[in-house]
Amino acid sequence: MVAKFEVVERNELKQKPDQDNLSFGIHFTDYMFTMDYSEELGWHNKKIVPYEDIPMSPASQVLHYGQAVFEGLKAYKTAAGAQLFRPNENFKRMNKSCERLEMPQLDVEEAVQALKQLISIEQDWIPTGEGQSLYIRPIMYANEPYLGVRPATSYKFLIILTPVGAYYGKGHLTPIKIFVEDEYVRAVRGGVGFAKAAGNYAASLIAQSRAEKLGYNQVLWLDGVEQSYIEEVGSMNIFFVFGNKLVTPQLNGSILPGITRKSILQLAAHLGYEVEERRIHIDEVVSAAKDGSLTEVFGAGTAVVISPVGEIKYKDEVVTIGSGNTGEVTQKLYDAYTSIQNGTSEDPFRWCLSV
Repeated sequence: MVAKFEVVERNELKQKPDQDNLSFGIHFTDYMFTMDYSEELGWHNKKIVPYEDIPMSPASQVLHYGQAVFEGLKAYKTAAGAQLFRPNENFKRMNKSCERLEMPQLDVEEAVQALKQLISIEQDWIPTGEGQSLYIRPIMYANEPYLGVRPATSYKFLIILTPVGAYYGKGHLTPIKIFVEDEYVRAVRGGVGFAKAAGNYAASLIAQSRAEKLGYNQVLWLDGVEQSYIEEVGSMNIFFVFGNKLVTPQLNGSILPGITRKSILQLAAHLGYEVEERRIHIDEVVSAAKDGSLTEVFGAGTAVVISPVGEIKYKDEVVTIGSGNTGEVTQKLYDAYTSIQNGTSEDPFRWCLSV
C-alpha cells in the first residue's frame, strides 16, 4: 500500500523529451518529493510538489561546510507496470552517509513509500527504449543559514527524477579506456570515501579532466596511502575477470559499497562464477593483462550498469584487456542483470519492487 503524501498540482505539465535522443541528467519530470527537517519538528512538511528551483540563503551551511549526500537508483517500465530496483538498499546506504556527516536519518520505509507515490504519478516519464530508465536522485543538504563549523540544525530532503538513455553516448557495452591516477587520491580510510558525499565527487573532477585530455574516458583510482592498490574507476566499482573468477577490491572504508557491486557479486555466484573480494595491486593488473590471465575488466554502477574496459594506461605502459572488446562474462552478467531490472526474466533474489 502506497502512503499518501500531499500533492501540489502543477498548472501545466511539461513536454516530454524525445525518447530516441535522451541524454543523461538533462531533463527533469513534472514533480519532486520534498520534506524539511528541524531539531524541533524532526522530518515534516512532506509533500510532492512541482519540480522547481529552491530558494536558498547565501549563508546556507551546505554552501560553506559541505553537508550534502545523495543517492542514485532507477525505475523501469515493465509489462506489468513500473518497478524499482532495490530502493531500500539505497536509503539504508544514504543513512550511513548521513551518519558519517552528522546529518539526520531517514525512515527507510517512509522514504520508499514517498518514492513509490512519486513514481506512480510520473510513470509516463519512464522511457521504454532498450537500456533506458527513469533515473532517481534523492539528495539531502544542510540549509540552516549560519556561519560556523558545526552540524546544521535544519535540512532539506528531495527526490528528483530524470529520464535517461545510455550513460555513455556510444552505448553501455562499448569498451572504455581508463587512466590510472597516481598523483591525486580519491579517499583514505577513516575519511568519507564510503559515503555518497557531494564533496567526494568535486574532489575527483581534476583527475577526470586530466584523463580526458589524455584521451581516456575514466580515472582508475588507487588507494590513498600506498597508491598501489585498486579502489574504484570513476564513480563506479571495478571488477576483474580471471577465467571463471570474478575479483573486486574489498571494502575498506574508502571504497563506496555500491548497490550494483553487491548485486553483481550475488548474481555472479548464482550464475556459477567464483567471486572474491580482496586487495588488488596495480602491478598485478598490468602483469595479468600482459600474460593474458586477466581476461576482462568492467566498471559497475547505477548510472552505467556495467561498463567494459578495453584499455588501461598506467605510467608509461598501456595494456589491452583481452581482445579489447566486451568479454563473454561481462556480456552475460549485463544481460542477466538488466533482464531482472526490466522485468523480462525471473527475479530470484526479490530485488525488484512493483509500484
